[in-house]
Amino acid sequence: MQIGMIGLGRMGGNIVRRLASKGHTCVVYDRSQEAMDTLVKEGSTASKGPEDMVKKLPKPRVVWVMLPAGKITDDTVTQVAAVMEKGDIIIDGGNSFWQDDIRRAKTLATKGIHYVDIGTSGGVWGRERGYCMMVGGSLEAVKHLDPILDTLAPGIGTIDRTHGRSKSSDSRPERGYMHCGQSGAGHFVKMIHNGIEYGMMQAYAEGFDIMKNANSKNLPEDHRFELNLGDIAEVWRRGSVVASWLLDLTSIALAEDSKLDGFTGAVEDSGEGRWTVQAAIDEAVPADVLTAALFVRFRSRQNHTFAEKLLSAMRKQFGGHVEKK
Repeated sequence: MQIGMIGLGRMGGNIVRRLASKGHTCVVYDRSQEAMDTLVKEGSTASKGPEDMVKKLPKPRVVWVMLPAGKITDDTVTQVAAVMEKGDIIIDGGNSFWQDDIRRAKTLATKGIHYVDIGTSGGVWGRERGYCMMVGGSLEAVKHLDPILDTLAPGIGTIDRTHGRSKSSDSRPERGYMHCGQSGAGHFVKMIHNGIEYGMMQAYAEGFDIMKNANSKNLPEDHRFELNLGDIAEVWRRGSVVASWLLDLTSIALAEDSKLDGFTGAVEDSGEGRWTVQAAIDEAVPADVLTAALFVRFRSRQNHTFAEKLLSAMRKQFGGHVEKK
């Protein structure tokens, strides 16, 4: 299958590479000529922009937009839609606000163009591990995209099948992607996913901070422990009920820099945490942990603890996020 990809950053470029490795072909565009040249050398076809890209794709055309949320994505979707026809598909695979998806889908529907929002998780490791994808849009469009989504997803792999799951259930979730519902549903689910991520990261960060300070001079001498945090992260990865990919990444971060001297502890938030808290407010759902985790990130930009350094280290590990200088 052939698709277009606009935005060749950490995620977009690796999505193209994973698709190409499985026999799909991509027409690519990015403002960075270097990013385009790299992928062209690897077998992709370059385009001069949205109009040229659409001309080079077979019908029904599929264009995946992988850009930051907000105006740049809005403008790009508008430009692509202007040169598309009825039955074509536009995908937004970034972290857009789900209400923007609903607005865009309604606008494109007047032209008969399908709009699909795909919340994409996997970070810089997705090329090798595959991407977990949460999809919103029409079932018709999702069925057309199944070959692409199935290639990008991790697949069943070695994970045990869930006991009691009905064999008649949709098999997509077991393979690593799902049709969440109508337009906006994909990014809504991904928003909550990232909100939960904030809380999980905060729990690990605070726990390791407590262990780091277990040798505090404020404690009685026989109550002090000099703990090896890297080894603790490693042993918890193996058989513990708190094992997770985030813990795997924590172990890597501590192995690379046991004191996290390379991090200041200033932790950014990319939007989804704020939107999750706002959704909780709109729905009158208590979200104590997720709200507190978000607020800690705000405070981290004023003074820093080891916990915040660990949060920053985890973000670098899973998403390639580099602290602002």
